[in-house]
Amino acid sequence: MTQATRDGRGWEPEYLLAINVEKCIGCGRCYKVCGRGVMTLKGANEDGELVALDDEDDDEIEKKVMVLVDAGACIGCGACARVCPTSCQTHGAA
Repeated sequence: MTQATRDGRGWEPEYLLAINVEKCIGCGRCYKVCGRGVMTLKGANEDGELVALDDEDDDEIEKKVMVLVDAGACIGCGACARVCPTSCQTHGAA
């Protein structure tokens, strides 16, 4: 669905649809530019399972990754894609 900017130019939102946990390095840049709470940081264990981060289980975590937690809050601005150093996100129409 085409939207319009303030001055009436057409604009097509590109919503965050997925994050590839294999490519994500958990740097948090996307999280910092998103003011909508669309993503959060999780841990990935050696089996590839996503787990909550806490001090007790840090030794079981292989790496930290960003995950979608509220995809419906995304407004399709694309700020997260512009700051991602690994291009691990998929964006598209709703």
